[in-house]
Amino acid sequence: MTLYIGLMSGTSMDGVDGVLVDFGADARSGLHVLTDAHVAMPPALGAELLALNSSGADELQRAALAANALARLQAEVVAHLLNQADIDADVVRAVGSHGQTVRHRPGEFDGTGFTLQLNNGALLAEACGIDVVCDFRSRDIAAGGQGAPLVPAFHRDVFGSATPRAILNIGGIANLTLLPSTDDPSAGLAGFDTGPGNALMDHWCRLHTDAPYDDDGRWAASGRVDGMLLVELMADAYFRKAPPKSTGRDLFNPAWLAQALARAGGTRAPADVQATLLELTARTAIDALRASASATRELLVCGGGARNGALMARLAALWPGLTVAPTDTTGLPATQVEAAAFAWLARQFCERRPGNHPGVTGAAGLRMLGALYPH
Repeated sequence: MTLYIGLMSGTSMDGVDGVLVDFGADARSGLHVLTDAHVAMPPALGAELLALNSSGADELQRAALAANALARLQAEVVAHLLNQADIDADVVRAVGSHGQTVRHRPGEFDGTGFTLQLNNGALLAEACGIDVVCDFRSRDIAAGGQGAPLVPAFHRDVFGSATPRAILNIGGIANLTLLPSTDDPSAGLAGFDTGPGNALMDHWCRLHTDAPYDDDGRWAASGRVDGMLLVELMADAYFRKAPPKSTGRDLFNPAWLAQALARAGGTRAPADVQATLLELTARTAIDALRASASATRELLVCGGGARNGALMARLAALWPGLTVAPTDTTGLPATQVEAAAFAWLARQFCERRPGNHPGVTGAAGLRMLGALYPH
């Protein structure tokens, strides 16, 4: 067995997902998830991480302490995985940890820009007794890339098929991977962030219902799409920007939504806003897919959005004839995909292989991604 652990805390900030992966056990993809675990984000830590997406008082100390707290939370997930699999830490080659993105500004300011994922790889390595690989995005940005999305190369390795297909990850932000046929080695891999995923819907749900998210999209389904608001939301220049491109809460945040609501004018029922935000996520993803890969007939969905029945139904309705299904149909559950991607990226690093794809991020070339913290 060749064991790695992948940890992911996404822009939804609902907790840390972890998987224990055996590479080489599955003849099809070389990847087999032995077990998974999830630890919910403590409310105070989640609120602090969200606040750190914007400048504020004493933010350097606050960010360092939040990174420590996140590392301890990640260590809990690792402990759960080892306990569930009944294995010792010393048989795991490495932990791939994404950390928590709080700023993502590639290509800005000095032409290089930056990305910042709060993490403490040294503390995590100390806590779990396993080598930790983290800070995956910085090298791609240093090479002139966007630093995101990083998952398309993993998607190609795991979901590649003789039939062209697309993978849509709907976390806080949504990203799309366009997979050409594996029978056409000359065809290029493509991928980019399409815009908001669950982040704005989750924010609006917390604001008006006190629930952390809209379970199965039921609240959105009770409302009606507001055409005027949708026009204002979709007017953002990001949606018309050509790839390579990536985004985050730096752009699509509560202030951005409030500005669109103000421009749209009038008053509207909260459920109608939720319905409109769901429509925004679905429509921007499908519009991007049509524009970039009109021959695609299969869309596999992962991330928390794959569990939103109303959102999945809307994706299918926007493109009749397109098969829309969660990645579960391929054997890898939708909620495991992103954590598995960071186990894969850790393996790429440990085997001294590139983890990025220049055609996706715009980097100057293939690069090894990550920084190592030995245990």
